Amino acid sequence: MIEEEVLSSKDDLLKLDRQLCFALYSGARGIIRMYRPILEKLDITYPQYLVLLVLWEYGQMNVRDMGEKLFLDSGTLTPLLKRMERQGIVLRERSIKDERTVLISLTDKGRMLKEEALSIPLQLANNLDIDRKEYETLMVALKRLIAKMNL
Repeated sequence: MIEEEVLSSKDDLLKLDRQLCFALYSGARGIIRMYRPILEKLDITYPQYLVLLVLWEYGQMNVRDMGEKLFLDSGTLTPLLKRMERQGIVLRERSIKDERTVLISLTDKGRMLKEEALSIPLQLANNLDIDRKEYETLMVALKRLIAKMNL
């Protein structure tokens, strides 16, 4: 809990650099910006990378489940998946059991991208100049914060 005595004045509470939301927002923008040149080599965007991560981990899945994993609604996810299909990275097909359900799976090209993507986390850590311990500490703290927000 932030103690008021720690702050030199109550106005400090409203300074931009003291806002957790702004630190997370600017940090996320900065990280995504760092991914851009790495992902350009694979000819994919950051949101496409997230889709690939989910498919590499879980295999074929429907759009609704993918949206839940990525915290994206179908209105955002559908155009992204259509672009990926045009690029030959994923297949979109209606479920035989329920035509309302669209299933997403990787193509051979999408599966081959995994091999090229294996170096991405290390490249990012190197670009950030953080070691494994710092990376793990940061991940634990962020996951704990996310868990508290989802209670």
